[in-house]
Amino acid sequence: MTAFWDSLFSTAARGIRPSPIRDMLQSCRKPGMISFAGGMPDPAIFPVDQFADAASILKTEGRDILQYGATEGYAPLKEFLSSWCAPRLGRTVDSEEMLITSGSIQGADLMTLATVNPGEYVITEAPTFLGVTTDMYNHGAKFLCVPCDSEGMMVDRLPAMIEQARHEGKVVKFVYTIATFQNPLGVTMSLERRKALVRIAREYGVAIFEDDPYGYVRFDGEHLPTLFSLDGGEHVIYAGSFSKILAPGTRVGWCCGSRDLIRKMVVFKQGVDTCTSVVAQAIVYRYAKLGCLDAFLPKIIAHYKAKRDVMIEAFDTFLPKGEFRYTKPEGGFFFWLETPNIAMDALFDRAIARNVAVVKGKPFYPNADGGDHHCRVCYTFASADDIREGVRRFGDAMRELLP
Repeated sequence: MTAFWDSLFSTAARGIRPSPIRDMLQSCRKPGMISFAGGMPDPAIFPVDQFADAASILKTEGRDILQYGATEGYAPLKEFLSSWCAPRLGRTVDSEEMLITSGSIQGADLMTLATVNPGEYVITEAPTFLGVTTDMYNHGAKFLCVPCDSEGMMVDRLPAMIEQARHEGKVVKFVYTIATFQNPLGVTMSLERRKALVRIAREYGVAIFEDDPYGYVRFDGEHLPTLFSLDGGEHVIYAGSFSKILAPGTRVGWCCGSRDLIRKMVVFKQGVDTCTSVVAQAIVYRYAKLGCLDAFLPKIIAHYKAKRDVMIEAFDTFLPKGEFRYTKPEGGFFFWLETPNIAMDALFDRAIARNVAVVKGKPFYPNADGGDHHCRVCYTFASADDIREGVRRFGDAMRELLP
């Protein structure tokens, strides 16, 4: 770093925290590496031909969609989403209650910009998605973290936590949660806890940001009501994304919530990227209107369910008995693997040496106070054969560290 630029950096830039997973993924790119690290969809099933057909919208509407677009989003896509999401959201949302974003993570970014002053608090699950909490941290947010079990966030702890925080002069703005197929845990918040969380948010005057990128990718069981549907959208802002149900390269997501909040988020988005790519929005819209989205969802659900089952079989076959624990995910992308007798720092290094990569658990704790014996394992990207071979290598790495 040169002295010139160092002298110009803001206080925020000096304290900025890079994503720990980005650094970790660098070690996953060497030849022969089997990666369970990045939470990526399987490119083998991307609907390339159907998406190319949808791109024909450029021939008929190109002069419009190649122009600057409305920050709020491409109107036909918003109209489609209002109808398509209605069963999940409990109602249709008006155009003024929806904002098209560049992925759901931008929704959390804009929510933070609109509501959190530096030094104020966001409540999160522990562990939780580090991409969002890193972004919040870089905006000056601090964190109160709630432990989880197989039914998700232990919401019964929230009242005492909020009361104690306020007694200490802390300002709590909202709860960030991935209630369905949580990243990294893979668990789903129970209906009883969802109802309790909405009730607590109302009682204590805090908002809820419901991040739902995996909600449509359910393998087993019945869909549970979203927090948004239980609340009606008064205290809850809901974020969805096409990254996991179509392709992440589209960078198209959406947020639904109070008009008051959406208006503020729109203003912040104007300064961030003017608008989400209108070309991407239009192609996604045409793809969906042609019926491709509804046709594709059952295919990816079946595809990822099969991979999840292969990984469970591989765990049971190749990992040392009694030395690991996990909760079987009913959907989504991840296992949260616990190795109670093996420290993950050492296991990660041994695994990398054997050309298999996971993500260490510690970065998923916003206050860096957990995850020493855990890792996140993604089953969607690798082939079935690579899943088996990668888990075999990981099991060998575990055995090297056992007494």
